[in-house]
Amino acid sequence: MNKKYEVGALILRLITGLTFLLHGIHKLQGGFDNTVGFFNSFGIPGFLAYVVVFIELVGGVLMILGVGTRIIGFLFAVVVVGAIFTVKLSAGFIGTDGSMGYEFDLALLAIAIHLMLNGSQLLSLDSLFRQKRKAKTVSES
Repeated sequence: MNKKYEVGALILRLITGLTFLLHGIHKLQGGFDNTVGFFNSFGIPGFLAYVVVFIELVGGVLMILGVGTRIIGFLFAVVVVGAIFTVKLSAGFIGTDGSMGYEFDLALLAIAIHLMLNGSQLLSLDSLFRQKRKAKTVSES
């Protein structure tokens, strides 16, 4: 694998993981009842707030560590698509009257799809586990 490509993927993985982790923390700091209420106000079942916060918190940590990057990338993409179509789309691409549009979410979606399709091996626990498994298989042969 091209070293420059892997460095780029590492940067995307770390920043995306940190972004989702901090968004999950922010939702908790605002009070979980408020987050559930926010979801309900847009016609989204309140229980999905728990799912989204779980994906953001746990997925953010796993993404930073490089565990299940492709799966977490898919989950992040689902969360972002949900946010765009239920909350952000009506504000437009850039937003109006101080409300944020969906431009940031679209960038996160593109990054999540990239990580889902390509993964990120540099400095990832998945890569470390794969190397250990490969070494064990070779030593058993």
